[in-house]
Amino acid sequence: MADITVKQTALVDDEVVTTSKTQISDLWKKEDWLTIWIGAILIAVASIAVITGAFDFSAAKFSTWGNGVSVFEQLSTGAFWFSLLRTALVLGALFTVGVKLKGESVKNYIPAYAALFVLAILVRFISAEYTLNRYLEWAFWALIVGLVISNTVGVPKWLKPAVQTEYYIKAGLVIMGFSVLFSNIINFGLYGLGIAWIVTPVVIIFMWFFGTRVLKIDNKPLVITLATATSVCGTSAAIAAGASSKAKKTDLSLAVSISIIFTVIMMVFEPIIIKATGLGELMGGALIGGTVDSTGAVTVAGTALGETAQTAAVLVKSIQNILIGFIAFAVAVFFSTRVEGAEGNKEVTAAEIWYRLPKFIIGFFAASLIASFIFLPVVGKDTVSGINGVLDQYKNWAFVLAFTSIGLDTNFKEIKEQFKGGKPLTLYVVGQLFNIVLTFVAVYVLLSGKFFPVPVLN
Repeated sequence: MADITVKQTALVDDEVVTTSKTQISDLWKKEDWLTIWIGAILIAVASIAVITGAFDFSAAKFSTWGNGVSVFEQLSTGAFWFSLLRTALVLGALFTVGVKLKGESVKNYIPAYAALFVLAILVRFISAEYTLNRYLEWAFWALIVGLVISNTVGVPKWLKPAVQTEYYIKAGLVIMGFSVLFSNIINFGLYGLGIAWIVTPVVIIFMWFFGTRVLKIDNKPLVITLATATSVCGTSAAIAAGASSKAKKTDLSLAVSISIIFTVIMMVFEPIIIKATGLGELMGGALIGGTVDSTGAVTVAGTALGETAQTAAVLVKSIQNILIGFIAFAVAVFFSTRVEGAEGNKEVTAAEIWYRLPKFIIGFFAASLIASFIFLPVVGKDTVSGINGVLDQYKNWAFVLAFTSIGLDTNFKEIKEQFKGGKPLTLYVVGQLFNIVLTFVAVYVLLSGKFFPVPVLN
């Protein structure tokens, strides 16, 4: 296969990087493609394990402790430690092979990975505490643990080979693709599409113009990352948009931190306000699903209103989550053609767009399509749910490794610089208020019964 020559200059972590070739060897040497193969292997093995029942491939999960449950209850079982060892070895083997194929030192990576995984265990342990588990997701604690180390004792040189944020993020997103089922659209039909698929892009566009034209924020990757986190689903959407726009680690850290803080606030107070206004479970749940960032927080907030509200909230959020891949693709193309292309005053070719396109998006879509149109019809919903139950924890471990890496790679002074003038916070608050108002209008039009028949949720 002939090489496709593409000359481009990109700003990555404050360094100018020039790339020139796309070739067939990229399929097993470049990080983006390697993360697709890592995700594909995990999906394949998990599927075989669940469908055949021949072996256990589940990853470790910390049970909630506190509130009357002893912290040692789970830690005293051999099965838990065996699953924890399996998780460390499976991910370690896959990531190490990838490191070798990328041309990096395996000798340096293995001890660094082992230490990073120990930090990930600490994060999962802390976030499993009863109160913390209800109000703050693991991403927050992963950032905190990493930030504390990097801003106090500092990150030792031998640990740095394992601090590879995008490597872990992209693999986790490919795994996540298998859980994004297009069948969710059918469950809520045009109602869910109207709430999730019309409002979301409008909010992103509004926040982009508000951030770049009104607030005049020069850091455009930060603007699009924060806009996507606000309008879709917080952490996962921020990860995808950040990778597509080549946002710096500090941009992603800031966007996720703001999103997490306001997710907790909205998760607690939005159900209270909905009850006080008498909006009802169906409309209230749909409003929560379209405005609260985290899927877990959506479930908790919906449950506070009732079973119907919980179902509506989760369905809207699930349909909204399907947009992650589409938005990541759109952001990659937009930044290649309109942002970086315009700033560099150069013509952007189709070959260059392909080169710059984060390949994990292909893996994400492929996993979603295979799960939706091959696995679901052949093995059934329960089996697919079982497979996703296994994959979900591997995804979470990959994300914990990624967010701990972000913390280790971030300095408080760098984050402080981003808050100059309070513009990022203003962007989020204004964008989220616009999101709430627009989502409410969509919910009222579609679910109030004044314009369309009210759907019945089972």
